[in-house]
Amino acid sequence: MKACETPTAKAVRVWDAMAPRYDREIAFFEKIQFGGGREWVCSRATGRVLEVAIGTGRNLEFYPPEVTITGIELSPAMLAIARQRAAELGRDVDLREGDAQALPFDDASFDTVVCTLSLCTIPDHGTAIAEMARVLLPSGQLLLLDHIGSRWWPVWAVLRLVERFTARNGEYLTRRPLPMLAAAGLTVTESRRLKLGTVERVAAVKTA
Repeated sequence: MKACETPTAKAVRVWDAMAPRYDREIAFFEKIQFGGGREWVCSRATGRVLEVAIGTGRNLEFYPPEVTITGIELSPAMLAIARQRAAELGRDVDLREGDAQALPFDDASFDTVVCTLSLCTIPDHGTAIAEMARVLLPSGQLLLLDHIGSRWWPVWAVLRLVERFTARNGEYLTRRPLPMLAAAGLTVTESRRLKLGTVERVAAVKTA
């Protein structure tokens, strides 16, 4: 980290630099580890949808045509690619630059909040989850896809070792966000762990 650079500023710098090659690099991992995950999440989205950390917009093609989509992204370079993708798909998407840890929306603004492959990189992911819950309508749903720390200790140990290097760029491999949902007033309705417990898909409803 550069002198006096905040974790959020570092995230902007890292993801701006990653943006030109992100789609190429993530495509390989999606085939191996996250196959079908984006489809699983997006097919469940309804009504007014907020996608947090929309990145380059890789989810856009999988949303039902009837939903309205707002996307927020910290990295201007990633957001520029998302805008181009939305135009190519012919989707009318409200794309905004902003921080998942301080969402610029009123309470109870959305029917669905989506976050895919991003809680692992948001500096304070607990605050981000609380913010996602805040902007959800009562009975609104939160849909998550991410890689997590496996509960099988040999796999966790390998991830923890690799994380010593990935964490330098703000990517954490052993986070487990699921327990944080209850504290944010969310009740899990569906949870699936895949790939030796390293990938998690979650659907939750705002109940408080």
